[in-house]
Amino acid sequence: IATFLGPGTFCVTNEGTGSNQVVSHMVIAGGGGGGHDDGGGGGAGGFRENESPVTPYTASPIKGGTAVTISSASAIPITVGAGGAGGVPPSGGANGSSSIFSTITSAGGGFGERNEGTGGPGGSGGGSDGTGSAGGTGNTPPTNPAQGRNGGTGGTGNAGGGGGGAGAVGGNGSGSAPSSTGGPGGAGVATEINASSVTRAGGGGGGAFGTKGSGGPGGGGCGAVYPSTQATAGAANTGGGGGGGSTNTGPRDGKSGGSGIVIIRY
Repeated sequence: IATFLGPGTFCVTNEGTGSNQVVSHMVIAGGGGGGHDDGGGGGAGGFRENESPVTPYTASPIKGGTAVTISSASAIPITVGAGGAGGVPPSGGANGSSSIFSTITSAGGGFGERNEGTGGPGGSGGGSDGTGSAGGTGNTPPTNPAQGRNGGTGGTGNAGGGGGGAGAVGGNGSGSAPSSTGGPGGAGVATEINASSVTRAGGGGGGAFGTKGSGGPGGGGCGAVYPSTQATAGAANTGGGGGGGSTNTGPRDGKSGGSGIVIIRY
């Protein structure tokens, strides 16, 4: 089991024969950054997994898609995407960066919105801010199975929507200040590719005036709450989205998404 927490090279000296040339892989991109000022949570980085027939384990519910076959001795570069920056006025949150293994590319998570119209599209979509805009579109660009889900819609009263996760859409923001509630981040998915069950690629929670949006299971950061509770960043090497910031007289900054990860089992 080869685990890449950052960029590197997968070096193959003996490619094997037949079905042993197919490797299992999990490729997760960096999560999107949360928006500022009642901003949406960042979307999780795209999650892609394929299980080889010769390395059986309990894979995620969204396994499948393109297999990777190693047909010759080679050195395969690995890209592990960074998480997107959180929104700090006047700049909004940023999308996460892609992760790449061979022919497999997972897209970075979409940014949490603040005055951009909708949450950012990406592997999973970012949540929108507290103006009732739509969440960002997940599974962008499209893969089969889908690499992520849509972000949540912001409420119309100081409540950001949650970022989408690999396994579920982000929750919607609701209510009005002073009792508005940020949308929770969408849940990630669990896999045992590295010999123990780990959940990754959860969306970030939306920021709010009254109650924070919780981070999605799988490394999503929590949203901020007025007057003093700061948002939290997505967890490193999970592709979790960053939490959205709260009202502009309080802890208004969004936080960054978590970096991605690549695991190869053979």
